Amino acid sequence: MLRLLASGPILYIDPGTGSMLFSILIGVLGAAYYFFRSAFIKLKYSVSNNKTEVKSASRLDYAIFSDDKRYWNIFKPICEEFEARQVELTYFTASEDDPVLNQDFQYVHAEYLGPGNRAFTRLNMLNAVIVLSTTPSLDVYQWKRSKDAQFYVHIAHMPNDISAYEMFGLDHYDAILLSGEYQIRQIRELERLRNLPEKECVLVGLPYMDDLKRQLDAAPPKHSERKTVLLAPSWGKNGILRKYGSKMLDALIGTGYDIVVRPHPQSWSSEKSMMEALMEKYPDSEHFHWNRDTSNFEVLRCSDVLISDFSGVIFDYTLVFDKPVIYTDISAFDKSAWDAAWIDEELWTFQVLPKLGEQLEDDRLDHIKEVIDRVTDEPKYQIARNTARAETWVYAGEGARRTADYLIAKHTALTGAFSGQEESDLK
Repeated sequence: MLRLLASGPILYIDPGTGSMLFSILIGVLGAAYYFFRSAFIKLKYSVSNNKTEVKSASRLDYAIFSDDKRYWNIFKPICEEFEARQVELTYFTASEDDPVLNQDFQYVHAEYLGPGNRAFTRLNMLNAVIVLSTTPSLDVYQWKRSKDAQFYVHIAHMPNDISAYEMFGLDHYDAILLSGEYQIRQIRELERLRNLPEKECVLVGLPYMDDLKRQLDAAPPKHSERKTVLLAPSWGKNGILRKYGSKMLDALIGTGYDIVVRPHPQSWSSEKSMMEALMEKYPDSEHFHWNRDTSNFEVLRCSDVLISDFSGVIFDYTLVFDKPVIYTDISAFDKSAWDAAWIDEELWTFQVLPKLGEQLEDDRLDHIKEVIDRVTDEPKYQIARNTARAETWVYAGEGARRTADYLIAKHTALTGAFSGQEESDLK
């Protein structure tokens, strides 16, 4: 909807209309781009008489897209694997300060695309054989499949339910790289319900968790006389800080333990006013600290127990760092906007959480110290962590190698089949 604001002649465009207009603009630009590009290719072909050379001249073999710097930990082991194999890879990022831009790689080439729609404008015209990303909603919102990108591969950024994305988030990918058999069942059920063609579902493991485990094995042990409690909530209406706010922070401070609060990165932008108010009321002190490090490795390593809600960090913490968790009421979780709403079976996350730690009841906040002490001393949670690890972290230690093996084998298959399509693509 377009309207004039009452305060003056300022044109307002609501987000839905803005997205529609952006899609129309991209369509017009894309049509113009392909028209002139096709004319150029035909002209160049008439001179060179070599279609394969013309078609592949600017084509990337492998491309990665990351919409935020916080996903560098997902792609870092994969980039290092490609670098070790001396295979060319192009890494596109929408973060100006993405760590990849400072890496000393020879075969991995990083490029900053610009934020938001600037990045999608480039991606929508990308010329590549394989595109790897952890960003959902391909071909749903602004990010469209490029006519010159042949195969899109999604890699999950959490070791839990693959149905825990916004609705239709993975429908238009060609392949999904996974870490547990139950995730394949979820994908197949969504395909059945939506009458979608089957994607390639490939179990490769979790490269970023493998990397975390290697870092942990090489790190010195923690030395502290005080117990450290890490509060790492998700964001949105189901998140701990939105639901409990000061009540939770007061209760934690009252334990006498060291408290570290690490909000979800999205909270700093989507819940800015709430975060500013809480940080003003609870400033950093000797035993209370807000954590905004790019990497969560140190804060996970140095804490003794994690309190969270539906954040994927729960599984990093329990499976890699082998420590217990306290989680909030899972019955309050609203999955209506998620792919999980289509599936009758209970989320794997909610099946396994009660075995990994203890649920924090609303009326137990005043006794949270007792809950913390109990969960850190309970041996049954160790057994449950071993079981969960087997279910959601296959091929531990092999994730980056298996990911690279799959992508390179797929590239070989695609480029072998692609040559027969050259002539029709130029018409």
